[in-house]
Amino acid sequence: MKFSHTSVTVRDMEESLRFYTQALGLTLERRREVPENRAEIAFVVDPVSGMRIELTWWKEKTELAEGDLLDHLAFEVPELEPALERLRGHGAKVAREPYSLQGGSQRIAFVVDPNGIWIELLERRESPPR
Repeated sequence: MKFSHTSVTVRDMEESLRFYTQALGLTLERRREVPENRAEIAFVVDPVSGMRIELTWWKEKTELAEGDLLDHLAFEVPELEPALERLRGHGAKVAREPYSLQGGSQRIAFVVDPNGIWIELLERRESPPR
């Protein structure tokens, strides 16, 4: 398992992107709509360490309670099913079984840690040689 990124919920995407890119010096990697979640996401990356933050703006969420700002942690796994079975064996609750986002090619799933924090599992299969 390889750590991929941390996702934080933002109140205003434009303001947040300005802060993370201009004030903190991160680089915008990509940005896109996620229609099925009624959300927009943007990934910013630290050019020195390569660490990534996913900024998530929930279009219909107008108020955020304490604890809402950390959206999830993400880990890359070679295959979802064996990873989910191993985590289930450790008592992890599966919050979302494997699925793909509209327009996406990879599969993802979510489990919940003992504190209620969502953990995203990203299936990262190696591309076949050409």
